[in-house]
Amino acid sequence: MTDVLTSVQRSYCMSRIRGKDTKPELILRKALSCHGLRYRLKNKLPGRPDIVFHRQRTVIFIDGCFWHMCPKHFTLPRTNRKFWKVKLNENLKRDCKINKELKKQGWTVIRLWEHQIENNLNHCVKKVSSLIKY
Repeated sequence: MTDVLTSVQRSYCMSRIRGKDTKPELILRKALSCHGLRYRLKNKLPGRPDIVFHRQRTVIFIDGCFWHMCPKHFTLPRTNRKFWKVKLNENLKRDCKINKELKKQGWTVIRLWEHQIENNLNHCVKKVSSLIKY
């Protein structure tokens, strides 16, 4: 099936996709705060992590199932497949590079899928709090 939107309309729709303060981010941040875990959001670290625990040198990335090719939920779009394969594979390569860079600098990297936060928030909070040693 072809796209029902024009390229201008599609471009506008794609530009509206948030990179910060997404629903899964807000849910996790609220849960971490409720459990007494204090974090920072603004940072200049490689990859701009979503949540940073400076003292514990731990960062959290919340990966969208589509943009980071979740093995459980990802399906490649039917249109413009070549473009999407290249784009999404570059995202994965960048994620690996950022992970290595942060680990080399002494940071612990936690990556959570958006579906993990939506389906099992308590498990995500326990995972983070077990790695954060106050």
